[in-house]
Amino acid sequence: MFWKILGVVALVWIALALVGVLVKGLFWILAISAVVFGVYLLVKAFSDSDSNDVTRV
Repeated sequence: MFWKILGVVALVWIALALVGVLVKGLFWILAISAVVFGVYLLVKAFSDSDSNDVTRV
């Protein structure tokens, strides 16, 4: 019984360690992609401001 409990604790510990590494890596990828997407939207908003205005004559 002791070895079963120790095995389950070891598996949970390894799983949490792997999930922690994945979340840490994905957080930085998400942060960098959000900054790049924000810069893209700003550039698009300032460069296309006149061409999308249909109401002008």
